[in-house]
Amino acid sequence: MCGHCVMENVKERMLSRRNFFRGTVAAAGAVALGAGATRPVLAQGARQVIDMTHELSEEFPTFGGVPGIVYDKQFDIASDGYNLYKLTIDEHSGTHIDAPLHFSADGMSVAEIPVERLACPLCVIDIRARAAEDRDAQVTPDDLQAWIDANGEIPEGACVAMNSGWADKLGSDDFRGADEGGGLHFPGFHIEATQMLLEQTQAGAIAVDTLSLDHGPSPDFATHYAWLPAGRYGIECLAGLDAMPASGATLMVGAPKVRAGTGGPARVMALV
Repeated sequence: MCGHCVMENVKERMLSRRNFFRGTVAAAGAVALGAGATRPVLAQGARQVIDMTHELSEEFPTFGGVPGIVYDKQFDIASDGYNLYKLTIDEHSGTHIDAPLHFSADGMSVAEIPVERLACPLCVIDIRARAAEDRDAQVTPDDLQAWIDANGEIPEGACVAMNSGWADKLGSDDFRGADEGGGLHFPGFHIEATQMLLEQTQAGAIAVDTLSLDHGPSPDFATHYAWLPAGRYGIECLAGLDAMPASGATLMVGAPKVRAGTGGPARVMALV
């Protein structure tokens, strides 16, 4: 049988099965609703799921200034019967995770991060007011202490996230903050705050709404080198922090399970 004939047969079977299941589901739904069935748990308003992920595209800013994803279409629906792209992706583009291996010789890869550590309490450190005045602002020990004074101790395994308001700058040159000499300007974690988290808490992750855990003009990636080799992970370019309470939300990190990966784009959600 010719390849075209095979494809047409497959299409017909798919359409037939689709129509069958549509009818089955509709009938089952009618019976269930008629019997007074309850709505799904998440539809009852007990919890809200908020997307904390920016859409990754060739236009999304990257630390190095080059596209973080490249599309190469291998098959097309019109000529081949289905669509398929070969993607070339920089691990550290879009909303993404930094695994310990990113800044250590033998740290955990992104695939080796225990799955229970990818669901964690979210603690939001709000430095928007200061960042609006200083694009190189950093999370300091004073910011962490102020959060603790207002909300209690940072929970074990928590993700401590910086909300600098930088997500609002997406789509403009201010997100990278590149100056004429090629230097970058955006907020991040000060090394002293990073050390405080390492020494005084059991936090499992830190996150930023900018391109790096370290602030833009960092000369040495001190926070990366302190945090990641300690077996903790980071999240960069987090979205949606303005919608988060200072405490009480649960972060769900859909990290890619790529062998030997130093990180990768992640679908991150919060339950509030």
